[in-house]
Amino acid sequence: MNSTNSLPPTGEGVVIDIGTGDGLFVYQSARENPRKFYIGVDANARPLEKISEKIHRKPAKGGLPNILFVHAAVEDLPSELDGVADEVHVHFPWGSLLRAVFTADRSVLGNLRRICAPDAVLEVVLGLNKDRDRTESERLGLPPLSVEFIDSVLKSAYRDAGFEVIDRRFLRAHECAEMKCSWARRLSHDRNRNVCCILARAI
Repeated sequence: MNSTNSLPPTGEGVVIDIGTGDGLFVYQSARENPRKFYIGVDANARPLEKISEKIHRKPAKGGLPNILFVHAAVEDLPSELDGVADEVHVHFPWGSLLRAVFTADRSVLGNLRRICAPDAVLEVVLGLNKDRDRTESERLGLPPLSVEFIDSVLKSAYRDAGFEVIDRRFLRAHECAEMKCSWARRLSHDRNRNVCCILARAI
């Protein structure tokens, strides 16, 4: 399911949200920043059906011309996205996408780097509850999330894929609540969930 909005000319600021889910982050961000172009990408098309219809309405009824939704997996991103992103966001991934960014899967990180313009910013926000998510963490083979793990393991792995980690920190509950995606608002009430933000720059 692709929307009929087309890619803008380069240089206007393109933001790509990988694993966009219901598209709320893309929609709210596009409404607040009309001069940027937002692309939401997800392997599951169903959650995007309603919002994909909404963006084509008249502006007075919620329509927005600066959004494109793409039905694709991160392992198979369309070549049309190569080099267009000034920002790439991966918010609260799950399943294979979580494993890929958490363990610095070379192929997936390579695809994320492929869609980046020079000096693009990559933001990865990870949120895990060590008790509730234990089964999923064990299934995916994920180590405990910590700053030490990011510094000792992920930094060098991300750099090998073309990203320099420039910041990493755990977020407070109110910071999660202020994020524009649906999962952030839900998880902000889970005080036992560690939420970590990793910022990197395409090099």
